[in-house]
Amino acid sequence: MSHEYLKWSETVYGGEKQPPNDPVDPLAGSWPMYYFTKDEDTFNGPDGRPVHFDIQSPDTIDWYRQLRAVNRTLKHLTPHQRDIAIYWGTGAATKQWTPVVDRLIDTYNLTPTRAARVLAAVHTGINDTFVIVWHYKYLWNVARPIQYDQSIETVVCTPRFPTYISGHAAVAGYVETILSYFFPGEARHLKQLAEENAKSRLYAGVHFPIDNDEGLSLGRQIGHFIIKTLSKEHNEKGQQVDVFYRKNLRADISPQPYEQVIPFDFDNDCTSNTITSIHDGKHSKYVPKPKLYL
Repeated sequence: MSHEYLKWSETVYGGEKQPPNDPVDPLAGSWPMYYFTKDEDTFNGPDGRPVHFDIQSPDTIDWYRQLRAVNRTLKHLTPHQRDIAIYWGTGAATKQWTPVVDRLIDTYNLTPTRAARVLAAVHTGINDTFVIVWHYKYLWNVARPIQYDQSIETVVCTPRFPTYISGHAAVAGYVETILSYFFPGEARHLKQLAEENAKSRLYAGVHFPIDNDEGLSLGRQIGHFIIKTLSKEHNEKGQQVDVFYRKNLRADISPQPYEQVIPFDFDNDCTSNTITSIHDGKHSKYVPKPKLYL
């Protein structure tokens, strides 16, 4: 069944008076990549052959059903879920993953050159993930939850670009996959982090569930393409470059108690509707509204 859907660039955010006219990096879908290339609307993998990403087309999605899931989530949101939304939603999507990579490097005592290789694989792949995500975001131009239901009050500011697919979720899926390649002993914990990161966007009210599910899937697909390239790279003696840390040293990469590892005083101004306070019994405490970039 084909579904019509609201367009992000044509629909007002709740609390505002006109459709968004300040799109964030709308041409990023055409930026250079490290592992992939692009011919018009076709991406080519590291081997140069066209890549088919398994992504659900937005016109096959019932967006009003998705909206009901967002409204149910916000109606029954717990303080713990708010903490998750704010933690993962503060700053750019890479902000909470950078300390995770650093802690893994320290815990497993990587040499400087191996640490550099892990960092390069993570961040060059994140670049490619963003370019691919931004291509689809602006190609499909799907409206945000706060545009479908302008009475919604989100936990954090709604980003200024289309909703589908979630960049936070795609980055989480990619980083989980690439770090699990290098640190297979930590794979289970990394998967838990990635799924919490993706779910945080629903808790925040800024994404539909399908945005996050498809984002995770896409990020993992990108990761597996890049792993195929990394695994074929050898030194001058014909030995595989990468080594794999299979023993689980239980690196301390848990986000709890959901305090920022690298604090920063972000601009909290937000023009669309957000929750300004949460109530716990007789008490109310202010919830900061970090400015988001993804």
